[in-house]
Amino acid sequence: MAKESFRLNTEHFPKMLTYEEALARVLATLPSVRSEQVPLAEAAGRFLAEPVSSPLDLPPFDNSAMDGYAVRAADVASASADKPAALRLIGQVGAGQVFKGSVGVQTCVRLFTGTPMPAGADAVVMQEDTRAEGGTVLVLDRARPLENVRLHGEDVKSGTVLATPGTRLGAGHLGLLAAVGTVRVRVARRPRVALVATGSELRPPGKPLAPGQIYESNRALLSALLAACGAEVRPFPLVPDTLTRTRNALQRAFAESDAVVTTGGASVGQLDFVKAAFIELGGSQEFWKVAIKPGKPFVFGTLQGKLLFGLPGNPVAAFVTFLLLVRPALLRWQGAGEVGLPAHHGVLAGALANRGDRRHFVRVRVDAEGRVHSAGTQESHMMHSLAAANGLVDAPPATTLAAGTTVRVLRFDDAGA
Repeated sequence: MAKESFRLNTEHFPKMLTYEEALARVLATLPSVRSEQVPLAEAAGRFLAEPVSSPLDLPPFDNSAMDGYAVRAADVASASADKPAALRLIGQVGAGQVFKGSVGVQTCVRLFTGTPMPAGADAVVMQEDTRAEGGTVLVLDRARPLENVRLHGEDVKSGTVLATPGTRLGAGHLGLLAAVGTVRVRVARRPRVALVATGSELRPPGKPLAPGQIYESNRALLSALLAACGAEVRPFPLVPDTLTRTRNALQRAFAESDAVVTTGGASVGQLDFVKAAFIELGGSQEFWKVAIKPGKPFVFGTLQGKLLFGLPGNPVAAFVTFLLLVRPALLRWQGAGEVGLPAHHGVLAGALANRGDRRHFVRVRVDAEGRVHSAGTQESHMMHSLAAANGLVDAPPATTLAAGTTVRVLRFDDAGA
């Protein structure tokens, strides 16, 4: 089949947007959060859609923080190894059980971590500070009132809001919610994202390469990034560089998803068909150039309330534009309050130079001491420096940042990279 060619008239498009302008326009188009209830066991990594309040106090009763003996602190206030306090043992109770009697003067009850405190006792002596002799317990160290006692409600009071909408539920949240008896939670629905890679030169890994062909890697890279920000990812088969095949692939992708991420075909070459195919389908193209490096040719548009993110074909450019523009959108789509990459400051171990006229998001590696190193060659097809990196430094145009400069590093350790 002969290759189709298409050249887009770009005269009516505005100049390149700044990164901040582009991100603001993307975030302004997002739909309202849609939610669903899921079992707590399936909620890890999901974004909460409504607040969760505690129906009870934690702990629900005073209980022991140690294996040991429930005592009256006044009875052991002067106990020591040289002059132990002798207490009569009147019972033993395990966790999950309640002692029926009461601890009186110079008596004690054997208990274990988590056991409800017996009536009359106001402290726990840990077993390491005691010696049992028949029915008598010798206390070898003093105890103060409430020592080794977990107090009723000291962690959480009934009615306390435990998590708010937009919270991404991690292991700590899940443990807390389970501790108050939560069975199900209402979370934001995960966006369904179709992933489309274009390029007649591309072959799937594992297939033989003909002259001029290369293995396609962007779907593996982007699938990891998409999954890390909560999307349900559906990679589509590779699409050759024709307008018809690109249009057909996009039509199917939009029919089956909430958003479509493409890689390749986003520039103005004769074989770049993503924009033209999208417009033929009735899509509204919001912008397609951003003043950043790598990643200037970035297409964003909407089709019947669904989103198009057209990423460059160069792997590093696809990676950077995803982190800066797609990831925030998909997080906000799920109601996340914080959508930027985590950042911290570090000191440059060597100079970083940006000789171009666009902001350059330079790939760097932060070592264990917090020193910031260039990850290697910064060309947008160089994947070895991408694999070596764990952060980006925003270098202004026509600027050299000298060694020893304190810089802000955008980290992508937890972004699926």
